[in-house]
Amino acid sequence: GRTAILRSANEKDAKALIEYMKKSTGETDFLLRTPEECETRTIEQEIDFINSCNLSDTHTLLVCEAGGKIAGNCMVWWIGLLSEFWNQGIGTRMFREMIKITESNPNILQMELDFIEGNSRARALYEKMGFRITGIKFNSIRQNDGTLRNEYSMIREISR
Repeated sequence: GRTAILRSANEKDAKALIEYMKKSTGETDFLLRTPEECETRTIEQEIDFINSCNLSDTHTLLVCEAGGKIAGNCMVWWIGLLSEFWNQGIGTRMFREMIKITESNPNILQMELDFIEGNSRARALYEKMGFRITGIKFNSIRQNDGTLRNEYSMIREISR
């Protein structure tokens, strides 16, 4: 029953994106950043990052806005979503948009991503979107509690 808007990020989103990163990285152990790593990010750095993505021929930064706040973001190399917005179709919609963008660029031959062992929600989404596992990096992720987890690599070929 919620309305969400998927759009390109802009400079006005810088502060909200930093807050989103701090919150989203604290909600799960399946992201490669921690909230502490986001603490040092400045608004100026985020504006520079947003502008570099918007000027790039190969990178795109999208945000999902719901209820007046950033609910999620996705890039050619990153996707994330706050837990309160899980299971609402937003991740699927963001992936469809990323696929559409990459398929329109003749220089991109495939999409690649990694996920951490145990993140069954992400794996199910990625497989639904046409990705397949192509490799495993054993014990490559050390979580905050010291647990070692495998990292799985996936690829989706671009159809033209």
